[in-house]
Amino acid sequence: MEDAYARSVSEVLDFFEVDPSKGLSDSQVARHARLFGKNVLPEEKRTSFWKLVLKQFDDLLVKILIAAALVSFVLAVVNGETGLTAFLEPSVILMILAANAAVGVITETNAEKALEELRAYQADVATVLRNGCFSILPATELVPGDIVEVSVGCKVPADLRMVEMFSDQLRVDQAILTGESCSVEKELACTLTTKAVYQDKTNILFSGTVVVSGRARAIVVGVGANTAMGSIRDSMLQTGDEVTPLKKKLDEFGTFLAKVIAGICVLVWVVNIGHFRDPAHGGFLQGAIHYFKIAVALAVAAIPEGLPAVVTTCLALGTKRMARLNAIVRSLPSVETLGCTTVICSDKTGTLTTNMMSVSKICVAHSVHQSAMLAEYSVSGTTYAPEGFIFDNGGMKLEFPAQHPCLLQIAMCSALCNESVLQYNPDKGDYEKIGESTEVALRVLAEKVGLPGFDSMPSALNMLSKHERASYCNHYWENQFKKVSILEFSRDRKMMSVLYSRKNMEVMFSKGAPESIISRCTSILCNDDGSTVPLTTNMQAELEARLHSLAGKETLRCLALALKWMPLGQQTLSLDDEKDLTFIGMVGMLDPPREEVKNAMLSCMSAGIRVIVVTGDNKSTAESLCRKIGAFDHLVDFSGHSYTASEFEQLSALQQTLALQRMALFTRVEPSHKRMLVEALQHQNEVVAMTGDGVNDAPALKKADIGIAMGSGTAVAKSASDMVLADDNFASIVAAVAEGRAIYNNTKQFIRYMISSNIGEVVCIFVAAVLGIPDTLAPVQLLWVNLVTDGLPATAIGFNKQDSDVMRAKPRW
Repeated sequence: MEDAYARSVSEVLDFFEVDPSKGLSDSQVARHARLFGKNVLPEEKRTSFWKLVLKQFDDLLVKILIAAALVSFVLAVVNGETGLTAFLEPSVILMILAANAAVGVITETNAEKALEELRAYQADVATVLRNGCFSILPATELVPGDIVEVSVGCKVPADLRMVEMFSDQLRVDQAILTGESCSVEKELACTLTTKAVYQDKTNILFSGTVVVSGRARAIVVGVGANTAMGSIRDSMLQTGDEVTPLKKKLDEFGTFLAKVIAGICVLVWVVNIGHFRDPAHGGFLQGAIHYFKIAVALAVAAIPEGLPAVVTTCLALGTKRMARLNAIVRSLPSVETLGCTTVICSDKTGTLTTNMMSVSKICVAHSVHQSAMLAEYSVSGTTYAPEGFIFDNGGMKLEFPAQHPCLLQIAMCSALCNESVLQYNPDKGDYEKIGESTEVALRVLAEKVGLPGFDSMPSALNMLSKHERASYCNHYWENQFKKVSILEFSRDRKMMSVLYSRKNMEVMFSKGAPESIISRCTSILCNDDGSTVPLTTNMQAELEARLHSLAGKETLRCLALALKWMPLGQQTLSLDDEKDLTFIGMVGMLDPPREEVKNAMLSCMSAGIRVIVVTGDNKSTAESLCRKIGAFDHLVDFSGHSYTASEFEQLSALQQTLALQRMALFTRVEPSHKRMLVEALQHQNEVVAMTGDGVNDAPALKKADIGIAMGSGTAVAKSASDMVLADDNFASIVAAVAEGRAIYNNTKQFIRYMISSNIGEVVCIFVAAVLGIPDTLAPVQLLWVNLVTDGLPATAIGFNKQDSDVMRAKPRW
């Protein structure tokens, strides 16, 4: 059911003839299984080994060499030669070709792994309602119409339409599918948007995504190939491998060489027709065969047999150098392709940003007695690691942030009004989250604020192991307080509250949308002396103005924090308790850009490489990030340079062509849009590099001239790519491009060297044949000269270092 998102719950249930309280019957399950198939991604028929081998010989130069080897063998047999002499020349040629074919087969085999990796994102089990009873079944047994329950931590087993919610909200992390940095809130209402993209389908739970909060019941509307994951698989299957620029150049060179060789061979034969009857040859036929052998020798002399081996060696040397730069090459030809890249389509989330929400701004009331009532702090650190500092308005680092009343209360509220977990993973050597990314950002903030009353606190925290440091301060506050009651987040209130008790006092901490929290506050905490004063209309207006600036101009995701002292002995919370709060402060967070990105993008631009940021996030968030990166400062504004996928599709063909030439930002995209963008740019003769880390990036990575996956990305993205950035660093692309350009320059030099050597051989044999001089060089001798005498010095040229100005030249065409 393709339009389930646009249908009401009752319409979807009626379509599948299912009762939401009983589920499907066994007979219905059997019927639906026959109609819609199994909930598995079909296995694609793999290319046979022999087809892969034969594909490696589909090259003009290679075909000429094979023809030369066969002719050489036939002539040897005709002349009565047997044993080693008959097979020597053809076997040497075939050994060269076999070695190069082996490299090609290994590369092709690696590329097929991407489709297999997609299956890893399918859920193993599902909680299904059938015949009025719930049971846990393998996810592969699901059929459209099945009623499924999902809750926190569940991997969604198929494409589901929400039917009923058992919590105040349900949020899903669908970053692997859309690239959105924040989890998405789901709802029951049908979507009215025309041409809805995945981000607009707020009532659909997509296969392979993960539920991060809430519990709900949903109906299966798509299984196997008919899911969002299935469409990605189909897109990857429809994507053929692109011919690399070097391969195109070598093919052009091969075509030219073939014509020259054919011309020279025919000329030698025609010129010597008169010598066919020479008694030295033993007859006309023997004379014809003699000069035919000379023509074969000419072909062998003209073709640089060592070229494939030298090219492969040079590319292999390049991969070794790139590996030292944290760029792991999976496909040898892609090493050189980087050198002529003209456009880099860069994914935003996880590539230009860290894909880790981080608090960057804190706004508190400094003092009501000063004209500038509000004080603002900035927070450093861009990952989930509890490493960073807090700076005041003047840029001065706070040595003991916890000594400031508002910052202390913000840290306590962040730690206690929180249901996420921050932990250190020693296997990956990184800090990981469990739960909402915004809540984890608050946990990290509590760690950066530290604890009060210890002069040695900052240095003492640094002495802890990474496992202990992950949540040391959070655990301290959790041990100081006892949780009594909780009011979970709801869509109408847009806030959550938790009641705690500590040493004969009860306190309620609240966090939520600033407009919801501020409207419930009657007092405000001052940061200069820790006093609590009434919240006036002017103060409220000033807070709302600051909120508008943080959320609007700076596009930060803002949360407000508050507390309330409760009567002793209170054991429960009600909605009436969420009033007369004391405002503590407001935090602004974002998925921060990587620090090294700006210089890397500027280097690309100076090298004549255009960068287009491609993301599933909304337009304003992406434009704000591009401004923060600083690489788009040359644009006065983004009008004419920034398009959503739907805006771009509404343009006429001519307008799209013009838009592609100016585009810097492409937002609200689905996997199909990324692939479409790559194809459109390639039609404009651009050499396109595509970066990405999610499952959603795989089709575009495969379609691009060179696909670049992040080391921390999904296995699907890595398998579909030509190159993997081990350090997830966009700056590594610049180093890799420079290396690619150097490899091309070296390749061009050794081809010139080999051709100039071969010209001497061709002239020698041609002149000898025209003058009737006996054989000067036999084909085997020519092979030795081409492979060893010429091949080794040519390989040495591949070791040349890159020119100092290699990144100041424009890309070649």
